[in-house]
Amino acid sequence: MSEFEKCRVKPGTAVDLTKISTDETFGWSKADAKAQTAENLKRIEKLQELLFVEGKRGLNIVLQATDTGGKDGTVKTLSHGLNLAGSRVVSFKVPTQQEKDKGYLWRIQQQLPKAGEVVIFNRSQYEDVVVARVHNLVPEATWRARYKEINDFEAKESAPKTDMPEGTQVLKFFLHISKDEQWKRLSERFNDPAKQWKLSDADFAERPYWDDYIKAYSDALTKCSTDKAPWFIIPADNKWMRDLIITQIVADKLESLHMQLPPPKVDIAEIGKKYFNTTPAKKAAPKGP
Repeated sequence: MSEFEKCRVKPGTAVDLTKISTDETFGWSKADAKAQTAENLKRIEKLQELLFVEGKRGLNIVLQATDTGGKDGTVKTLSHGLNLAGSRVVSFKVPTQQEKDKGYLWRIQQQLPKAGEVVIFNRSQYEDVVVARVHNLVPEATWRARYKEINDFEAKESAPKTDMPEGTQVLKFFLHISKDEQWKRLSERFNDPAKQWKLSDADFAERPYWDDYIKAYSDALTKCSTDKAPWFIIPADNKWMRDLIITQIVADKLESLHMQLPPPKVDIAEIGKKYFNTTPAKKAAPKGP
């Protein structure tokens, strides 16, 4: 079990984000955290290959945060440990009219992982219990009903299927930054020509709603963290700490699945005789004490 299991929201826990640190480091130094993150990414690289070739399950990583929370940075970090042949990133923007007509979960359903695939959601179905709530886009009764709808949806996603006997593993990360840190990041973008393209009026227009967003996220984390689809609250003021925690949780989760390489599709002994004039080498038995 990861030392960062403490970041997991246990089912039934009442979350108040105003009381949770955004800059906790759990005693790690920046240098040690970066070194461990690199090791975690190596583990993820090996484990993703097993996930892909075993083909029994998928992995869905969900990223949510306030503006400038670090979703793109987290995607970039994870990409260093993922083979593009078996992974995708899906960024959910403002829904199109077709997506609205189909229902808010329809576009999510279309992007779920296939067997052996890792899919990272940059924003997700949680926009529909956060943004929709903060800006009164739907009646209160509607967004309140969505907590159960999302839980049911994620339970179905996690369940075994004919083409995916182990279902999909779901890990959801809320990148928790402070309002001051958000302003610092907006200021850095403003002052850096290479980052100015990231700025939008919306970044500043949403600032007055900060407390409303924190309340909405607190409720979503409270009501939608389950055993099969847990939420993790990641202290994200320090990007290096954010990267350490998330890569550690992802690597540990994949390792806990005890994945195995599938058996060869051919007779290896026969292939050896036919093409190599030998038999395949066997691993040496482990030495005794």
